[in-house]
Amino acid sequence: MPSQRDIRRRINASKNIRQITRAMQFVAASKLRRAQESTLAARPYSDLLDEIIADLASVLVGDEHPLLSRRAEGKRLIVLVTSDRGLAGALNTNAIRFASKEIVEHPGELELVSVGRKGRDAMRRARVPIIAHFAGFGDRPHIDDILPLARLISDEYEACTYNQVDVIFTRFVSTLVQRADMVQLLPIKPTSTGEPGPSGTVSGGITGSQFIFEPEPEVVLNELLPRYLGTRLYQTALESTASFFSSQMVAMKNATENADELIEDLTLSYNKARQASITSELIEIASGARAR
Repeated sequence: MPSQRDIRRRINASKNIRQITRAMQFVAASKLRRAQESTLAARPYSDLLDEIIADLASVLVGDEHPLLSRRAEGKRLIVLVTSDRGLAGALNTNAIRFASKEIVEHPGELELVSVGRKGRDAMRRARVPIIAHFAGFGDRPHIDDILPLARLISDEYEACTYNQVDVIFTRFVSTLVQRADMVQLLPIKPTSTGEPGPSGTVSGGITGSQFIFEPEPEVVLNELLPRYLGTRLYQTALESTASFFSSQMVAMKNATENADELIEDLTLSYNKARQASITSELIEIASGARAR
């Protein structure tokens, strides 16, 4: 049985851990509020841009822009977004497992770009070829931080190095739910039909399924495509950041509650050990008095 000193030392250590985890829980909660607001505020713009680009892709062919071209030859590029830090529950593990499952179920020649140290380390251990690594985008991602990654993807795709580019990240659903997800960045998927819709006829006689394009769709496309990749990657960075703080807040809350339970159990053990020690001393005193 551990001595009273050992139990008291473990109680003090558990109290220190509880103090740290509680502080991390409050910090994550405060940062989560800001990250959640940024994520939800950026979603409408990102979703509408996706709709416009998909509508443009439905009325244009791949020759209009290299980012629309579909090719049978070439490698597949996967962008894996994780965090640089841990202590966030199963957040990074779920994203890495999702990527590993995708690689195993769809074999073929592929390469990977890692965003965040956790994903990079896991893919290195799995011997997946990594062509570039970007550090995490911090607590408050900015669009300027995303542009180098977007430029790398667009340049390599235009050079016909890859025939498909996917991004794997953790989508923020709610404070308690974060889901690993994958989105195809390139080639851009067109809408299901290019037939005339309620939007009518575009200039030059080209019809879009949702929108009227003015000026010509080619001009609109050339203006929007440079923003498309940056906006889509920026949205994934916001989703991943909100998911990280949400998962960390819940993990630290659980750790704090576990520390409370451990302190209660250790305190009970300490009191039992102290009571047993006092009882033993009383028995020794009584035995000594009888011996006289």
